[in-house]
Amino acid sequence: MQILYKSTRSRKAGVPSSRAILKGLPDDGGLYVPEEIPKLDVSLERLAEMSYQDMAYEVISRFLTDYTAEELRHCINSAYNNTNFDTPEIAPLRQVDGTYFLELFHGKTIAFKDMALSILPYLMTTIAKKNHITNELVILTATSGDTGKAAMAGFSGVPGIRIIVFYPKDGISPIQERQMVTQKGENTYVIAIRGNFDDAQSGVKKIFGNKLLKKELDQAGFQLSSANSINIGRLVPQIVYYVYAYANLLKKSQIQLGDLINVVVPTGNFGNILAAYYAKQMGIPIGKLICASNENKVLYDFFATGIYDKNRELVLTSSPSMDILLSSNLERLIYKISAENSDKTMILMKALFQSGQYEITPEMKNQLSDFYGNYASEDEVAATISRIYRQDGYVLDTHTAVAAAVYGKYIKMSGDKTKTVIVSTASPYKFARSVLHAIDREKYDFMQDMEQIQALAAVVGGKVPKAIEEIRTALVRHYTVVEVREMEAAVKKILGLIN
Repeated sequence: MQILYKSTRSRKAGVPSSRAILKGLPDDGGLYVPEEIPKLDVSLERLAEMSYQDMAYEVISRFLTDYTAEELRHCINSAYNNTNFDTPEIAPLRQVDGTYFLELFHGKTIAFKDMALSILPYLMTTIAKKNHITNELVILTATSGDTGKAAMAGFSGVPGIRIIVFYPKDGISPIQERQMVTQKGENTYVIAIRGNFDDAQSGVKKIFGNKLLKKELDQAGFQLSSANSINIGRLVPQIVYYVYAYANLLKKSQIQLGDLINVVVPTGNFGNILAAYYAKQMGIPIGKLICASNENKVLYDFFATGIYDKNRELVLTSSPSMDILLSSNLERLIYKISAENSDKTMILMKALFQSGQYEITPEMKNQLSDFYGNYASEDEVAATISRIYRQDGYVLDTHTAVAAAVYGKYIKMSGDKTKTVIVSTASPYKFARSVLHAIDREKYDFMQDMEQIQALAAVVGGKVPKAIEEIRTALVRHYTVVEVREMEAAVKKILGLIN
């Protein structure tokens, strides 16, 4: 069965997955969604015996139906191997604190973005080659800290592709920034903006929506695409690890066939939890989708009231990848619960653009019963890191601690005994200062960033990850800082369209 992809904001006919991945965004400014969510017609018992690579094939092949089996196998095996990941499990489950942490930080940049951005370059180059595309692909990406580095690691040195990453100058951790500004590769470009992540993301979307610029780029031999989770090629591979988590629990006899599991996801741009929702739609027995926010609790308020309102001050927290007020992927869920009504979705997104808020109908809100939303304060995040370390000797990063804290609130509210998977989205080494402050502020506060890395290694009882060791003495290669209004000009300058 062929799966086509249509825009959330128009009634135009769907396009094949390869075209949706290469374009990144539809011309109308919406997001590509599958015309239907395919069922995973493989038994859970069979899935439980599969490797991560084989399971990835079963899931991804149901969505990307215009890739051949040989092409998909090549992309998957090139992405998920011992060169790109430090464990053959790819996404191991750790039983801690009465629940299960799904560790998604064993890739090259020690954050969950590696799970999808390891395969996206292969998906793109395979189709570009297959369709004889002669234009050079320009990957344009906004990052709240992790996507940018993971995307550059995936695309660095890939012929026929340039990647340009925008990030908020003062809105990411020192380790995240150093990972990006030391990135090697003649085809990689990093630009800091004077603004926040929402400014960067909106600026990138504005560039994609500029039809005159697209025409100018095409005439110059360039074609825009995206590596953000707004690209469906990012979202589909993320579904895999939720299937893998369920199958793993089944294999280890932690659940019985058909038992429900709950999933807790630290959430900013809504892509990761949307992937869990899609896994449920495919037939994986997932109960509650627990959406965990930090003090930027726009999603918590949305699930509580049905009103999405980004008209508030952005709070800079110790979990910077979640410091987001404009959760782009929520549009895909809005489209789904509006009975796939593109006109209704367009009206709501227009209201968001014009006034900064929208309200869904009671009928739409009734369809959100699968979700539970809550948030964790900075004090609660620190307390959770400290408690789990002292109790179990397990160290959480700040984003995962948000999820663990929210899960505690959910249990207290509901008494739900369902086996639960908490998504662990980053290594604690990426946020060493905040993690050590939570464990013992007085002891570690005086240390510089790299000293804290060594101190954390002693706490964790392991080796410093290669991704961190590499930036210790790496040269800074990217210095550019621009205003938000200068983002388009910065892209044109990189591409040689202006001086």
